[in-house]
Amino acid sequence: MAWWRTIAWNPRSVNWKGLARVESEALLDHVADIVSAHVRSNSVAAADVPGLIQAVYASLATLGQAPEPAAEELKPAVSVRASVKPDAATCLECGEKMKMLKRHLGTEHGMTPAEYRTRWSRPTDYPTVAPDYAAKRKELAVRIGLGR
Repeated sequence: MAWWRTIAWNPRSVNWKGLARVESEALLDHVADIVSAHVRSNSVAAADVPGLIQAVYASLATLGQAPEPAAEELKPAVSVRASVKPDAATCLECGEKMKMLKRHLGTEHGMTPAEYRTRWSRPTDYPTVAPDYAAKRKELAVRIGLGR
């Protein structure tokens, strides 16, 4: 049996900083090779060399990284215009109708009303409560003496 198979690998024992330094040195070597080959083959002004080095370094540094996820095109479950009716507020995420969306948004979709409005590009005064229900609650509050 080979000796390296008898050693248990422990990620805590690896010198990660040293490994990063080696990768960085290898990256700089590649940048130097590319820039020197380009300068040898093309006429480049001395003032343009630092910009060329930065551009090549930036390009090589991003290789192997995951690309930025494309912005998903949002399609509401119901039209925005039809989402607020006097008796119900409809969730644009799933199309469910209810009197108040706040708890539903938190439990079902993991977002606050502010995040919901931002996600769907709605103004800050966009209602998440059915207008009839809000009026009924206001009337009750006034009747018991709140909000004087």
